Amino acid sequence: MGYLKQKFRSVKKLPDWIFWVLAAVYRVIFRCFYRFEVVDPMGYRSTGRGMIGLAWHNRLLFFPVLFPAETRRHTTAVISASRDGQYIADFAAQFGLESLRGSSTRGGAAAQLGAVQAIRAGKNVIFTPDGPRGPRYVIKRGPVQLAGITGAKIVPLAINASSCWSLHSWDGFQIPKPFSKLTLVIGEGIDVPPGLDDAGIELWRRKVEAALLAITQDPPLSR
Repeated sequence: MGYLKQKFRSVKKLPDWIFWVLAAVYRVIFRCFYRFEVVDPMGYRSTGRGMIGLAWHNRLLFFPVLFPAETRRHTTAVISASRDGQYIADFAAQFGLESLRGSSTRGGAAAQLGAVQAIRAGKNVIFTPDGPRGPRYVIKRGPVQLAGITGAKIVPLAINASSCWSLHSWDGFQIPKPFSKLTLVIGEGIDVPPGLDDAGIELWRRKVEAALLAITQDPPLSR
């Protein structure tokens, strides 16, 4: 078992057909076993362009299918440059999502440059701002710096499950229980002033974090 595990972990990229099959199963599970609702008072879900979306790392399981295909085609996700990140990027590609590889711990500068270019091309850029290793529900400075450079709005995104299981991971990754309700909440866009110093970036980082926490709801968890 140890040999097989080591062999699997040495594989950097799996065949694309595996992700096609997983995506097909994923779509069936979502449509058959879950109810969903969208709370989007500003209409960003369908019409937004050139925005910075922030969603917590622990509630991404059904993120791709909660947005229209047209929106996904204009969206780029910032994904860790790790091996696991490669798997996520390949899976996301099945839903029309492009990816930028990098994080606060690896390849961050290249990802930030790519994000600037994507926003200036009219695309949305999505971050998991507490990834790749936490702390949970604490956002990092990168999205705030990006907003100051580009003038793009930061839009808080939360997927709240009425009932879920939680994994024993740093983020408490959530797996919604069958027949539970998923609510996608899209908060009001936040405009970050340009030219902020370190203190200003930290001030706005806290404001953005508070806005994302305000639309986040954690149900009682089953382990």
